[in-house]
Amino acid sequence: MSNLNAAYWQNRYAQNDFSWDIGYANKVLTDYVEQNVVKNAHILIPGAGSGHEVEYLWNKGYTHVYALDYATDAKALLLSRVSNFPEDKYLTCDFFELNQRFDLIIEQTFFCALNPALRPQYVDHMHRLLNKEGVLFGLLFDIDKNDGPPYGGNADEYVGLFQNKFELNVLQKCLESIAPRLGRELIFEFKKK
Repeated sequence: MSNLNAAYWQNRYAQNDFSWDIGYANKVLTDYVEQNVVKNAHILIPGAGSGHEVEYLWNKGYTHVYALDYATDAKALLLSRVSNFPEDKYLTCDFFELNQRFDLIIEQTFFCALNPALRPQYVDHMHRLLNKEGVLFGLLFDIDKNDGPPYGGNADEYVGLFQNKFELNVLQKCLESIAPRLGRELIFEFKKK
């Protein structure tokens, strides 16, 4: 699939075809934020979809949490559940055109949705989006899958991609993945160099 553009993702939501959405905030991600991140941190969740993690963090007092997704229908899903979430904090734009700065970026099912040819550009752009000593944290697939999305990858590939721009603090099997992804995800914490 080479044309994973805004129309593609909008159509997936319009057709109610977003099976990657687990229907609630992923505890691995929310626990990390609550244990490691101050409430006034600027947080981005790219590929946020219907925004369960955004909703959770917003309701916990993280007032500088931002969602990003191409699909306006995904934005509408979050806003229908969280009426007090500021509409301007749900960004419906191209990730690669975003130029704000963040203390933390949470990765979950965004990297794997991008065409693998864009991975070096993803790493460079994540580096640009993070403030000094900013952190990229989340989950990456540890699967061999070239036809996607989702696209696969492995720890060796991720080390090669990220090591020049990030300190690789954590990159290991996630033992607390949701059941359908158990044994197929890596948890990671990469700090901007």
